[in-house]
Parts: sequence; C-alpha cells; structure tokens
Amino acid sequence: MKTEKPERAIQARPEGASRAPPGTGAKPRGEQTIRGIPVSAGLAIGPVYDTTDTPAETPRRAIAESGVDAERHRLTEAVALSRRQLGKLKGRLSVLPEEAQEELAPLLDAYVLMLGNSRLLRGARKRIEAELLAAETAVMDEAEAIAAAILANKDDDKAGLKRRADEVREIARRLVRNLTATPFRSLKDIPQGAILVAEEITPADAALLDPARIAGVATEEGGADGHTAIMLRALGIPAVLGAQGLTESVERGEQAVLDGGAGTIVLRPGPEALATGREALAGYARQRQKLAKLRRLPAVTTDGEEVELQANLEIPAELPLIHQAGAQGIGLLRTEFLFMNREDLPDEDAQVEAYTEVLESMGGDPVTIRVLDWGGEKDMQALAEGIDPVHAGANPALGLRGLRLLLKRPELLEVQFAAILRVAEKGKVRILLPLVTTPGEVKQAREIYERVARRVRRRGVHLPDRLPELGVMIETPGAALAADAIALEADFFAIGTNDLAMYTLAVDRGEAEVAHLYDPLHPAVLRLVQFATEAALRLRMPVSVCGEMAGNPRLVPLLLGLGIRCLSMNASAIPRVKQAIRALDIADCARFARRVMEQSDPARIHELVIGFADGVVERA
Repeated sequence: MKTEKPERAIQARPEGASRAPPGTGAKPRGEQTIRGIPVSAGLAIGPVYDTTDTPAETPRRAIAESGVDAERHRLTEAVALSRRQLGKLKGRLSVLPEEAQEELAPLLDAYVLMLGNSRLLRGARKRIEAELLAAETAVMDEAEAIAAAILANKDDDKAGLKRRADEVREIARRLVRNLTATPFRSLKDIPQGAILVAEEITPADAALLDPARIAGVATEEGGADGHTAIMLRALGIPAVLGAQGLTESVERGEQAVLDGGAGTIVLRPGPEALATGREALAGYARQRQKLAKLRRLPAVTTDGEEVELQANLEIPAELPLIHQAGAQGIGLLRTEFLFMNREDLPDEDAQVEAYTEVLESMGGDPVTIRVLDWGGEKDMQALAEGIDPVHAGANPALGLRGLRLLLKRPELLEVQFAAILRVAEKGKVRILLPLVTTPGEVKQAREIYERVARRVRRRGVHLPDRLPELGVMIETPGAALAADAIALEADFFAIGTNDLAMYTLAVDRGEAEVAHLYDPLHPAVLRLVQFATEAALRLRMPVSVCGEMAGNPRLVPLLLGLGIRCLSMNASAIPRVKQAIRALDIADCARFARRVMEQSDPARIHELVIGFADGVVERA
C-alpha cells in the first residue's frame, strides 16, 4: 500500500464511519463504502488482496560522451527483452475469451510497433546521443513528450487521446523496468476467492488474471471504456474501477463486498451490509442457475419456431464450456490455433488428430471448420517465416489474407482439405471459406477441394458419397452485394458481422480514434446482412450469423425478423440468447425488423432495438 501520498476524498461513507486524520497514514476501521465506476457486473464477497506495482527507480541520470554506445546497447537489449515478453503474452491470448483477445491483440500489436522503428525509440536514441542521457531517462523523457503532444490535440475524443498517451507511457514503463531490472507485478499468489485491490491494473495484468480464482477487482484508476475494463468484462470478473481513496482505506485480509453493477465496494462490512451483500450474491447465483436450467431446453419461440444455437470455438480447451452452455454444435471452428506459437506448419496427420478430438467430443453434433484465416492482426511465425514472399503489406486488413492467401498458396488449402476429409465420417462436418469476395474464388476453391477428394480416395481412405458441404463467410460488402451469385457456388452462408461492419464502415475497433464509429446497427451494415440472408433463403440455402451480433440478446429479435434461424456465438452467451428466444414471437420479430429496416438514422435504430429488447426482458 502507498501511505505516503496525500489522502484523497472518499466519495461516499456511511454515517458514523471513522476516517483517518489527514496526513497520518492510518486507515479507518469502521464500515466504509467507496463508490467507483461500474465496469463488470457481478457480486463478490471476500478478503481483500492488495497489490502494488513497484515503480522502477529512475532518477535522472546523465552519461559521459564515452558511454553513448553502452547506453544504446542497453536500450537495444531492453527492446529485445520487451518484444520477447510481449510474444509470451500474445501466446496467452488463445486461452482468453474471444472479446478479450479482440481487445488485447491490437493493443499488443501497437506495443510491438512501438518497439520497432518508432518515434519513441528514435527519439530516445537521439536523446542519448545529443543530450547525453541514460537510456531509461531518455525513454521516459521521449514518452512524456509524445504523450503531451497527443493530449494537446484538439480532437473531441479526449478519452481516445488519453488511451493513446497511456499506451505510449505503458510501453515506456516496460522498457524502463527492463533497463533497471525492476520486477513486474506478480499476480500468482492471490488467494482463492479474494478481491484484488490496486491503484491500477493494466490490460496486460488483466490478461494474467484467473477468473476461477479471483472473486472481483477494484482499482483507484481506470474507466468504463478503457482496455482494462473491456478485458475484465470479457473475463466475467466483477469489477469497479476509478474508486478513489480505495488503497488508502483498506488492508490486506479485510473483508469487502464488491458490486460490479452498482460500482460500490463496502470495506469491513457490518452485519447489515454483509447480509445485504450475501442476499444480492444469492440472487445473482439464482439468475445464473436459472440460465443453467435452460441448457437442456430447446431454443424455441413462443409460436414454435426453432432456432439453432451453436458455439464459436477458438481452441479445443474450450470444449467443456461449449457442453456446459448447451450448444447444438460448433458453428465456427477457427483453425488458426493449429498454426500459432509454432515454428513449423502442422502436417495433415497433426490436423487430423486435432479435428478428431473436436468431432468426437461433440458426439455427433455438427461442426463447421473454417479453413485458415491468416492475415490482418494474426501473427503466425510458421507462416511468416515459412511462406515467402507472403507479407502483411501496408494495410493487412486489405491485403493477402483469408481465402486470397490460400488460393495463392494452394498447398496450405490442400493439406487442410485432406485432413478434414479424412475425419468426415467421424461426425457431421462442414467446411467454411474465409474472406470471400467473388464467385470465382469459391469456384476455384471447390475445384481444389474436389481434386483433393479424388487424391484422398486413391490413397484408400473411405469418404462419404456426399462430401462435406463447402460454405462461405460473408464478411465484406463485396460478398454481401454479390451474395446472389456466390450462393450459386456455395452450399451455405455464415455471415461474419464483425468484419462486415469493419469493412463497411472503414472502422478498426482497435483504433481508439475511430472505435466509437464502429456500429453493427448502422443501416448500411443491416442492409448488407438482409441482402445476404435473402439471397440464401431464396435458394433454400442454410444461412447463419456468427459475429458478435449473434451473441447479443438485444439484437436477436432483429436477426430472427430478418430470417436468420441459426446463430453461432461465444459459449458463454448461449444461455441468455436462448432465454430471449423463448420469450419471442416470430411474427412480432418480422414486424419489428421491417420497422427497423425502414430507418436511416442509427440513433433511432438503437432506440427501437433497446425498446423492443426491454419488452422481451420483461416477458422472459
């Protein structure tokens, strides 16, 4: 705990609560309520575990001219170590929920860029040479200069500017820690069921938290829209941020009641506060039990329309979560896990083993395997080093990725097709092609698919008479607008609303300056979803939605009204989506969808969606 700094005001305190005299550093002993920003809903009751991030000792230090080369070498070594650390952290991403991955991956990529030929490092090297500063002093001076320049920007998005400045400062702090051999904060010793209290938790810290061990998180710094807040929500850890005065008011081991929905932390709760907290926690548990009971119930609307709820799978370790959620299959098996964190490409046998594990685990439920979607933000050493001259290009999202890459390097696609065909009789399997934009791409992929099937049969492998269906991801405006032509070449559609919204609106959610413009309810995005859905339905072809829209209970009525009857999402979202479906009437959804599609104002669409969803919640 840091007791040497001036005491900050507590925002709320029950009458009669004690308070330490200013400047004494003593902590109040009575019950005390501190209010912060509600970030991640949920209740937590348990002992506090306080943790401080020991600051690196960085007194300003000058050097002699003869020491310039040594300082430049120290900086180079610190950069290399920082890159290795970030690489390990990226390796941890695969075990995090999808939302946490999508939040942290762009941030880590930004950190890695800042460890390249960036303004931060160029400026630090110049300061070492021109001002004769030690490496850590040069790094901090340059970081502060960059942060000040960012914050001086006249942009209206002050929160975005602050995030950018914080990102620069964070990578500078990492460099300085490595330059001064200052250890990073350890989160390994947090007791089971404890509430973690700290001045601040970085996104990298949040990625190391174990939701099975930590009951809740409360910090003095932070806000609802920052990277850390999004990470904590994705991990499902009840959290309150921005609770000023918190660390000065509590000691390790003291009992606390945290309400992530209300944004309060009650320290040293008395009998009444403890009873209220336990009652609220029991209510929260009852709600989860209510959702758990839905596991064996069908996703059927009140008028008898069945909706298929499937799960997205990032890695095989998530299979137990899929079973617990009651998914009716896997609507999107991302195969990138086979290629990540390895120096060589997985051969056919290795892929067969992985697919077999998934199919056998699903016990006959359908599994849709998306072939490799490399490119954009995905970093795969085996591909980057093993496939020349494939490179990301100036704009990876618009470059050689997805099916484009696979058609340019068909040997990758052939191995994957062969592996999937070899497991075709072990369960219900389908194949999905990523980032399709033209019918010709599908036709070319199908020719490779059929050629591989003939080759596999010649090897003596028995294949079903009807090969697994070959479907298409609709995730670009071009694919959506050409959906009627693409439908003639494909067996099914899966609409990926995340990328579809990104490409339609020219918005990268990982970019703080434009993230607020990302809106899956923008009328342009909705019209593309409608166009692709109707193209599939006209040919009586299966069509699903597998983006974040599918896992949002508020948006499900709109999707059902547009004609979607299959949704694939994170496993954790299935119970709430099923609960919403069981309170809906398809005719009502269709009328609601027609009303929404008549709108041109995104704000009005949001208003309609929220209003309809609130009515559904009351019925559920």
